[in-house]
Amino acid sequence: MTRRFESPLASALEGFLEFKRRRGYRYNRSEFTLRNFDRFVAARAKQDASWQLDEIILAWLSNRPGRRAVSVSQEMAVIRQFWSYVRRTHPTRCRREVRWPRLPTKTSFVPYVLTGGDVRALLRLASGLERPQFRSTLYRALLLVLYCTGLRIGEALRLRMADVDLRRRLFFIEEFKGRARWVPFHRSLGRELEQYLRARRVFAGGEPAGADPFFLATDRGFLSPKAAGYTISRMFRMAGLKPEVGRIGPRPYDLRHTFAVHRLTRWYRQRVDLHARLPWLSAYLGHVNLLGTETYLTATPELLALAGRRFHRRFVGARRR
Repeated sequence: MTRRFESPLASALEGFLEFKRRRGYRYNRSEFTLRNFDRFVAARAKQDASWQLDEIILAWLSNRPGRRAVSVSQEMAVIRQFWSYVRRTHPTRCRREVRWPRLPTKTSFVPYVLTGGDVRALLRLASGLERPQFRSTLYRALLLVLYCTGLRIGEALRLRMADVDLRRRLFFIEEFKGRARWVPFHRSLGRELEQYLRARRVFAGGEPAGADPFFLATDRGFLSPKAAGYTISRMFRMAGLKPEVGRIGPRPYDLRHTFAVHRLTRWYRQRVDLHARLPWLSAYLGHVNLLGTETYLTATPELLALAGRRFHRRFVGARRR
């Protein structure tokens, strides 16, 4: 982003953002939080010239309707770091310590692991999307990429034509959370993507350039996460996996959880050495270490049954021999 901050804290916010990025942090998502806070401060400062930073921080935190407590906690962590920066660089603005609220730092949300039947139902629903007809091909390809590779939905939507190598069956994922990577995919997915690209060329009216988006929105730009998330969530509802209102049921991100659990389930069936394979899964998903991968290894009844049988064969069977 190149737009400047607008509130009386503009110089401090710009300095803090530059400080973080010089230390190697991308800080893109946090920048959205800082800009939201900047707009709030600008509006409050116009109403009250005697505003205090600690009071305005608490007012901003309490003015987050519809936000989950854990999400507010993550945003508060960004503002808390900004507060520490201001206290070092502009101590006169920090006369009083903020009475930071105690908020949960971890979500209690349980991922929804889709079945193979669920995924097939979503693909059938994708074929019924219209206006324009290209949407059906677009969302079939997107669903298959998310399910077959476990890409984060943002990673998939940021793909450019130059990032997709169908001949070698590879995606190039730009650096995200500290790691860029190549993601290989199966030839069956490659065939699906070839069909998608044929439909894309017809819709766009010609051969795309390397910098053009791979997943093309109906306005011929990059498909936005908001639009994709809305459409996929709507398909979840049409498939009966999610109620018409509320947060219950699967999210688009749960396709990534589904990929990880299904891969682990296949390895259990194949009786491979999981300790040797888990680092592969971690690298494939783009994690720095196995701790990031643990979040995705949700225990399903099928997975627990396979693990139980493996335990029985290894330890109970060994005692009998």
